[in-house]
Amino acid sequence: MFDSSKAFSNLPAELRKELIDCYQSIITNYAEARWEPAELNGGKFCEIVYSIVHGALIGTFPSRSKKPGNMVDACRALESLPATPNLVGNRSLRILIPRLLPYLYEIRNNRGVGHVGGDVDPNAADSTSVLATTSWVMAELVRVFHGMSLTDAQEVVDTLVSRNHPLVWSVDKTKRVLNPAIKKADQVLLLLYSESGWTDIEMLRGWVEYANKTNFKSKVLTPLHKARFIEYSQSNGIARITPKGSGEVENRLGPRV
Repeated sequence: MFDSSKAFSNLPAELRKELIDCYQSIITNYAEARWEPAELNGGKFCEIVYSIVHGALIGTFPSRSKKPGNMVDACRALESLPATPNLVGNRSLRILIPRLLPYLYEIRNNRGVGHVGGDVDPNAADSTSVLATTSWVMAELVRVFHGMSLTDAQEVVDTLVSRNHPLVWSVDKTKRVLNPAIKKADQVLLLLYSESGWTDIEMLRGWVEYANKTNFKSKVLTPLHKARFIEYSQSNGIARITPKGSGEVENRLGPRV
């Protein structure tokens, strides 16, 4: 299995940190329904990714991201660079990603975020689009730089960041859902949502303070697994949230709970 800690290891340390921190910020702001900051970070994300793509195509990465004078023109110029078929992901770097970045930048500059007026506030819908697009770009960068499938690359991206939720509190190695009235199954979803990758089920049981080990598996984890909200490996004693489970948290167990 690919070690996610090595993702983007060939990038300069500061540039790598900028990329992961910015993506983490987008995810956190989206989870907390802070639409405008999520969109603003989408603009910063474009500048970082442009610096990475441009560096990959010319063979030299900058030590940190640089904002091009004109994002649209700069991305169009990438398409004009000579094709290098021996470069993995050449077309993705020259064509696909550069055509997505101006779209993200347009949302940053000329939609509801940062501006007043308009008949309908587009911020929530736009932020959903920003999240989906930036997630795809992150996975594509991992796929290109490490030669793996898009599915495997997305899994690596999922382990790079953690998703914060206002109802989940963390201290040392313990996590708690701050509303004890929420049923245990929903607490499990919230806790797994805040985790990256697999979580030990005994640790999870301790976090929700479920006394009976057998009932926790049969009455909480197994139904969640059957509903495809989590993937539960009984043989390995681990669990993780699925995309369907993440959607359940974001749509039903959001910050308004």
